[in-house]
Amino acid sequence: MSLLISICGLSPWGQSRAASLETLLMPGKVTTAHAKIEAECGKCHDRANRPNQLNLCLDCHKPIAADIRDRRGLHGRRDNAADTQCSACHTEHLGREGQIVNLMAQQFDHARTDFQLEGGHRQVACTSCHKVGKKFSEAPGRCSDCHKSADPHEGKLGTDCAACHATTRWSEVRYDHAQTRFPLQGHHAEIACTACHAGNHWKDTPMQCVSCHATDDVHRTSRGIKCGDCHTQSAWDTAKFDHAKETGFALLGAHSRATCQSCHVSGRYEDKLPKDCLGCHAAADSHAGRLGVKCESCHDSKAWKPASFDHTRDGKYALEGAHARLACHDCHTAAVAKQKLGKDCIGCHRAKDVHGGKLGRQCESCHGIERWKADLRFDHDLTDYPLVGQHVVVPCEQCHTTRKYKDAAKGCIDCHASTDIHKGGLGKDCARCHSTNGWNLWEFDHEHESGFALTGAHGKLQCSACHRQPAGQVKLGKDCASCHTKDDIHLGQFGRQCSRCHSTISFHRVRPQ
Repeated sequence: MSLLISICGLSPWGQSRAASLETLLMPGKVTTAHAKIEAECGKCHDRANRPNQLNLCLDCHKPIAADIRDRRGLHGRRDNAADTQCSACHTEHLGREGQIVNLMAQQFDHARTDFQLEGGHRQVACTSCHKVGKKFSEAPGRCSDCHKSADPHEGKLGTDCAACHATTRWSEVRYDHAQTRFPLQGHHAEIACTACHAGNHWKDTPMQCVSCHATDDVHRTSRGIKCGDCHTQSAWDTAKFDHAKETGFALLGAHSRATCQSCHVSGRYEDKLPKDCLGCHAAADSHAGRLGVKCESCHDSKAWKPASFDHTRDGKYALEGAHARLACHDCHTAAVAKQKLGKDCIGCHRAKDVHGGKLGRQCESCHGIERWKADLRFDHDLTDYPLVGQHVVVPCEQCHTTRKYKDAAKGCIDCHASTDIHKGGLGKDCARCHSTNGWNLWEFDHEHESGFALTGAHGKLQCSACHRQPAGQVKLGKDCASCHTKDDIHLGQFGRQCSRCHSTISFHRVRPQ
């Protein structure tokens, strides 16, 4: 009976014998980690209450118990973690080197831990964080634990790198500077952090413009340190200073693109500057002050050239042809702005008038405004001597031997005396016989003009055969004896009317009676 009681554990000796018996009956050696308690089966097994085995495990593995209690870590985040037996995942009695953790790294869901793999962490090998020989739960969980060597801030911004950096790329920063006292706007949002935070100085960074832009301050602090009153954050050169409101001089056209130093050459912006054009543009005034100080009357603020002066509207004289290409001073030669010029041609071209004023002041009657010499448009038909026939192709200078033009003779004989075969014997009115289409084309009607028809042999005679008298005496007798006295063999006995017997066909032939 006592032996039975001992075996059943009713005495210390019996309990020891029972443990030895369990040791002999166990399926295999335990892992090296449990080797010290291998002989103490009761440390892990409760023969009277098998579900109590979970509590026995947690009595030794207190960190895991804490994770289950706080629902954190791999064990605490499992569903029904408080009721699941450890043996569901862990198997013992596989020998000293046996693997009691049934874990396949390739299929392990890291999202069930406190550290989810996101971004670039998904491509990192397990051994990069889980070092060999250490528990998986001992892997570091803070950014700085792995990225300390890559921290450009040298730890001065703490260990919570994720507050600024994304897990996709270390260079991807998501820090919200707007949450500070200096929101990044304009160009400030584009520059590198180290441009302001040099040498990893992040705290107490100065926020006044001059703290960073002292070297850019062309005013040399003469305008104070509130640069933001005039300059914008988009670009240092883009100013928001209201020049029209503050100075009474609006910056329009090209003035809006000029630098401040273009006018404020001394750098002292408090110095007053002239507001008229010549105050700045005197050196560029090609008129040398002759046209006054109101440059805006002709020039536009958009561009100094070309001038906006409308000569037709403002000068009451349209600049056409060659006039449009002239410089102002070609006509306005006086040294004063109030010079008044005549609006007729002779007002400017008197010195070039080869006619000596004899043809009046209206040069445009003959000359064109495009070319003074070549563009001639004189209409001779509007004078009292229209050009007809061959006169049309005769060069002007052949009749107009001087530039006075109006002194040219109008009579035929004045030009054709040298070709007058009549030597003036038929008077000066050559046009009575000759045509302007050709000197040899004469059309004198002898019967109509003189009352003496040229018939028979008379029609073949030269004019000089009958008209032998001196110039001016062209009238001859109309009877035969006036020309044929020497041919009268009758010696005048039959009178002067030879035509009673003789015909004009031949003097020697007698008409039949």
